Amino acid sequence: MEQNDQRYLIQQNKISDGDQKPPVFAKVMRNKEGVFEGVSFIKSKEKASILTITEANQAIEWAAKKKPNAHEYVTKIICLGQ
Repeated sequence: MEQNDQRYLIQQNKISDGDQKPPVFAKVMRNKEGVFEGVSFIKSKEKASILTITEANQAIEWAAKKKPNAHEYVTKIICLGQ
């Protein structure tokens, strides 16, 4: 069976904001060798990192462990173009 090489964005919404504020998107930080170092969340969807599903899962896991207020947000992977 063929695996589709789809691309994804990570979208995050603050739980307490409901639908009142726009979501933020993940920007992946990498070192000079291209090794994953972490994630920051930005307002610009156009500047967000476009990821494979494996990279997206890695970024979500990192954010859940390293960001102290991660429990205040709903984080989801969305298909590019949504």
